[in-house]
Amino acid sequence: MRLRGIGRSKNVIRRSGGAGKAGGLGLVGVLAVLAIGYFTGIDVTPLLTGQSGGQVQQSRPLSDSEDPQVDFAARVLTTTEQVWSRVFQEQLGETYTPPQLVVFENVTQSACGGASGATGPFYCPADNMAYLDTAFFRTLDQRLGAGGDFAAAYVIAHEVAHHVQNEIGVLPQVARMRQQSSEVEANALTVRLELMADCFSGIWASNVEGLMEKGDLEEALNAARMIGDDHLQRQAGQVPQPHTFTHGTSEQRARWFERGYEGGEMAQCDTFKADRL
Repeated sequence: MRLRGIGRSKNVIRRSGGAGKAGGLGLVGVLAVLAIGYFTGIDVTPLLTGQSGGQVQQSRPLSDSEDPQVDFAARVLTTTEQVWSRVFQEQLGETYTPPQLVVFENVTQSACGGASGATGPFYCPADNMAYLDTAFFRTLDQRLGAGGDFAAAYVIAHEVAHHVQNEIGVLPQVARMRQQSSEVEANALTVRLELMADCFSGIWASNVEGLMEKGDLEEALNAARMIGDDHLQRQAGQVPQPHTFTHGTSEQRARWFERGYEGGEMAQCDTFKADRL
C-alpha cells in the first residue's frame, strides 16, 4: 500500500506502559486462548501474560518519531477519514465525524472494558474510539497467516467501519435487538453486523484504489478468510459450530468485502435485509 504523501491523522492517541507476553502456551495454546477472546469478547490477557490486572498507561499525541507500525496506522486512519467524509456527503448527504484510534502496548482500558492484543482490535461505541495493539499485526501475520500491509490496513478499516455503523444508528439498534434475543439469536445478529462492517471495509478499499499495489486486494481477502469463525475454530482444534459464530465464515467475510469493493454503495451492504449471508 502506497502511503507516501498521506499525512498522519490527528485522531490517534498513543498509550504506553504495561507489560506482558504470551509465554509458555505454544502456538496451539495461544490460538485456543485467542479464540476464547475472539468469540466471547472476554479480556483474556491474564491467560496470555499471567497477570491479574492491567497497569495504568499514559496517553499522549503522536511524536515526530514513532514506531513504523504506529505511523502506518495513523496514515491508514487518514485514508478512512478521507473516504468516509466523501461517502457520507455523496451517499447520505451528511457530515462524517471520525473516531479516535488508541494505539497501545499489551493492555489498556476502554469505556467498554479491558483491551489487549489478545482480544484483538475493536471499536467501543461508548467512547467512539477504536483500540489497536500493534502486536496484533504480528499475530495476524505469524499465527493467523494473514500478513501484508494491506491486510493490516483492512483490520483498521474494519474497526472504523463499526464506527460508521454507530454514526448511522445501526450499532445501537442491534444492541437493543440483542438484549431481547437468545444467545444464538444474538450471535446471528452480531454476524450480520460484522459482515456489514466487512462490506463497508470493501467500500473503503475501492476508494483508496490509487494507493493499492499489486496483490493488496488479495491480502485483504486472505485476511478476511483467515479470521472467519469457522477457520479460527479449526485452528483452535475445534469443530466449527455455526450457532456460536459471531463474525461469519471465511467465505462470507471475503464475499461481503468483495461486495463492498465492487459496488461501492452503502445501501448494498445492508446484511440485515439479506436473505443469504
